[in-house]
Amino acid sequence: MAPAHNFDKTVPALILKLGHYVIHHGAVGIARSLGRVGVPVYAIVEDRCTPLAVSRYVTGAFCRSSDSKAPEALLSDLRNIAERLGRRSVLVPTDDVAAVFIAENQPELEHTFILPRLPAGLPRQLCNKLELHKLCRKLGIPTPATIVPRSLDDVLAFIETAVFPVVLKAAEAYRLPNGAPSVTIAGTPQELIAAYRLAESPHCANLILQEYIPRDAEDWIFHAYRNPGTDCLVAFTGRKLRSWPPFAGPTTLGVCKHNDKLMKQSEDLLRPLEYAGIMDLDYRLDKRDGQYKLLDFNPRIGANFRMFEDASGLDVVQAMHLDLTGRSVKQVPATDGRAFLVESYDFFASVGYIRQGALTPKRWWRSLRGTTEMAWFTADDPAPFFVMWFRLLFRTLGSSFRRRWHRLERQGAAAPP
Repeated sequence: MAPAHNFDKTVPALILKLGHYVIHHGAVGIARSLGRVGVPVYAIVEDRCTPLAVSRYVTGAFCRSSDSKAPEALLSDLRNIAERLGRRSVLVPTDDVAAVFIAENQPELEHTFILPRLPAGLPRQLCNKLELHKLCRKLGIPTPATIVPRSLDDVLAFIETAVFPVVLKAAEAYRLPNGAPSVTIAGTPQELIAAYRLAESPHCANLILQEYIPRDAEDWIFHAYRNPGTDCLVAFTGRKLRSWPPFAGPTTLGVCKHNDKLMKQSEDLLRPLEYAGIMDLDYRLDKRDGQYKLLDFNPRIGANFRMFEDASGLDVVQAMHLDLTGRSVKQVPATDGRAFLVESYDFFASVGYIRQGALTPKRWWRSLRGTTEMAWFTADDPAPFFVMWFRLLFRTLGSSFRRRWHRLERQGAAAPP
């Protein structure tokens, strides 16, 4: 029989998200995971009608009155929330900006929140793709070949000897201009130049060029909670089967699958680091050389963390709460074959894979039959599912209206007097 976990239900959790993304299934997953075991869950939200705010497992939601990301404003907001909670709570970041903010403001936050202790600058280093590449080279961890263009002239010089397609990435996605994608697979020199111009920052070099690993590669995930201070490690591996956009975006369908080689490689990466907390690592198995190449190290919980739990129902956010509240954490073997589907995006992803010849309608239908958990719909907490679709439809219609309006404006400006 799977062991029961002794959660401290007097210690609440606060979900901290600093990016502006109303539709986020990972945050809803955190509320459900902790709420179902009796832990009070609070959340910082954009407004009262977000999917997260309407979850039955959210004890209370706080709307931030300011969009400022200045540390002083954020610390003031968190102090006010802590006073309203009246007790220390476990702080759970859902984006890189929040994870960096927490690490760099530990002395101010640890009086009112329970945090894993780690070097203040480490999360910023890990979520920066250029710094991560340098770290991997130093530690001998496989990673795609990478160069850093400082200007468009560097890109033009690179094109002269490049083998296409190539990958253009932002070292730090939050520093991109509005509308610029964080990852672009450029199939031609013209596409690369256009993507670079769209994403180029006038203030500093924030873009990197990486080799393209062929499409027959396998995408793998390492998801874990680690605390060197308590010798705690709860870790999982799994396959990313589909993503949106296809081959270059977040997971829309994934499955938990134990991988000894990837587990050992990830532990080799972590051993010299003092990282503590939840992490989400993305790898690609390059079949040309058989190496698992690290693409991303997200120093926070991944949106698809519910893909992973062990036979006792333990996932990484539960492991963190148990560990930080002084409870023992005992991981039992993971539930291999546990499939996780993000139903809001997997349909669009599947259409993209079918158009590119990487999926057939029959294989798509068969892939859905093994789904263990969906990101949004669940019978015991249906409200986030319906609010998500309403917000998604509203956003889509709004974008369509704005495009039509701008087109009419351009046509009017071009018309003769």
